[in-house]
Amino acid sequence: MSLQDGLSEAWWKPGPRMKSAARTALDLLFPPQSLDDGPRPLATGLTATGWSQITFLDDPVCDGCGAPFEYPLGAGVRCAACMAKPRAFDRARAACLYDDASRGPILQLKHADRTDLAPLFARWISRSARDLIAEAHAIAPVPLHPTRLLARRYNQAAEIARPLSRLSGVPYLPDALTRVRATETQGGKSGSGRRRNVAAAFAVPASRAKQVAGRRILLIDDVMTTGATLEGCARALLKAGAACVDVAVVARVKETTNTPI
Repeated sequence: MSLQDGLSEAWWKPGPRMKSAARTALDLLFPPQSLDDGPRPLATGLTATGWSQITFLDDPVCDGCGAPFEYPLGAGVRCAACMAKPRAFDRARAACLYDDASRGPILQLKHADRTDLAPLFARWISRSARDLIAEAHAIAPVPLHPTRLLARRYNQAAEIARPLSRLSGVPYLPDALTRVRATETQGGKSGSGRRRNVAAAFAVPASRAKQVAGRRILLIDDVMTTGATLEGCARALLKAGAACVDVAVVARVKETTNTPI
C-alpha cells in the first residue's frame, strides 16, 4: 500500500476521537430530544421519569413466550398456555411490556420515520435476550411485504436487528425470510384471525436456504401480541432446515387484547 493510499484510507476511516468530536458537534447543532416530551436529555432516549414508567421485563418470565411471572418458578418453566400448545418458535424474550409508557416510542419508530430509535431498542433487547443471543448463530428480522416496504420506506424490525448484530457480533441475515403474500394489518384481529391472516405468508428463498440450514436463528420484531406473525416466520425457517428459532422483541402485550400497534 502506498503512502497516498494509506492517507486516503485514514481520511475515509476516521478514528474514535474524530467520531466523538463529530458527534459532539452534531449534538450542538441538533440537540437530542427526549422521547417522552420531557426535559432535554444528554442523548437520545427517555427522561428519568419516562424511563421509570417503562415496565422492563427481567426474570422471572415464561421460557416459552416471555410472559412475566408474578414470582420465580424455576429455570426453564413455561406458562400454562405454552405447555398446552407449544409454539413454532422455541423461546421468546421481550425487553418490556407494550403499554401506555412504551407505546409512544415504539410507534415513533414504526410509523414516524424515527429510525434513530432503533439502536436504543437494540440495546434493550441485548439485555433482555442475552441468553438467546449467546446461543444464536444468526439474527434475522421479520420481513415486510414489498408493497408495504415501499410505502413505509424501511422495515422497523430490520432497523432493530442490524444494530443488535453489531452489538452482539452475531451475523445478520437481512433477507433470510421474505413475505411472499401481502397480508392485512394484524390490528383488531383475534388470535385465530391473526394466524389465518399470516398463514403461508413467509418463505426462505432458495438462494438463502444454506444460510439457514442447521443454524439457530434469532428472529427480531418490534411487538409481540399473540405471536402469530413470529410463528409464521418460525415455521418457514424450520421448513428450510433451521435447527431452532428463538424470538426477541422490544415489547410484548401482557395479555391478548386489541391494543393498537
